[in-house]
Amino acid sequence: MSGAGTPLISVQDGVTVVALAGPEFEILNERTLDQLKDSLLEIAQNAEPPLLVLDLADTQFFGSSFIEILFRVANRLKNRNGKFAICNLTEYCHEVIQITHLDSLWPVVDSREEAVRKVTEKPVTV
Repeated sequence: MSGAGTPLISVQDGVTVVALAGPEFEILNERTLDQLKDSLLEIAQNAEPPLLVLDLADTQFFGSSFIEILFRVANRLKNRNGKFAICNLTEYCHEVIQITHLDSLWPVVDSREEAVRKVTEKPVTV
């Protein structure tokens, strides 16, 4: 079992996938985020290629502090010409993302496979 603040990292089709798996990630409060923030920012800085999917299947609650971390992760990837997507949100967390209109900034999808597809697809040129 991973320790508190230790995300599970894997690579799927060349995309770094970070899963906040386990009961320690059910509620992303200040204590959890203090430990998690640096890990997520480091992963965003070092992912090669700079494509990242964040799987939040076990997360039941997060607030504004986690949203700030999401922005920082996304900006770090954007500065490296990378892409970012979020998947497997619970109903409450999905609602928070929709209310804050973050789903207009990043792909927010139901499955890890769909998220990987979103960050690897090439833009359509006309």
